[in-house]
This record gives sequence, structure tokens and C-alpha cells, in this order.
Amino acid sequence: MFGQTTVGVGGISSNASRVYRYEVVGLHQNAENDKNNYKIRRSGSVFVTVPYNRMNEEMQRITRMGGKIINIEPLTAANS
Repeated sequence: MFGQTTVGVGGISSNASRVYRYEVVGLHQNAENDKNNYKIRRSGSVFVTVPYNRMNEEMQRITRMGGKIINIEPLTAANS
């Protein structure tokens, strides 16, 4: 789900299809994300797109990876 957007039929309107974008800084490779089959590139900021029902889980994952969320914004059909 990392960096992917999920849009339901008819656009983003119901609770099940609400999607948010996190702006994250400070991600770096560590034991938690060594389990992934891709490397984390240390850079200024990364954008992560998350469905509403996984927001808390994703915040915890970002924290374990050493990141800090600096902005959260809802994605709408106009800004996706």
C-alpha cells in the first residue's frame, strides 16, 4: 500500500474510500523496514497515501521506521 491511492467507484465519497496523504521526513533504513523487499532512500520528505481505516497502523509503522509526520491532508478528486 506504500505510495498507492485507492479510489472507489464514483470518486472518493464514502467513509470506506476516504484517503489521506502523509508527508513524512526522517525515514531511514533500520531493522523494522529491513523486512521489506525494497530499500528506503534517505531524503527530505516522502508522501505516503493511506486509506482512512489504516491511518493509525500507518502512523505506528512510520514511527518505527524513524519518521516524523509533518503534514496530513485528505485527498479529493481535485488534488489526487
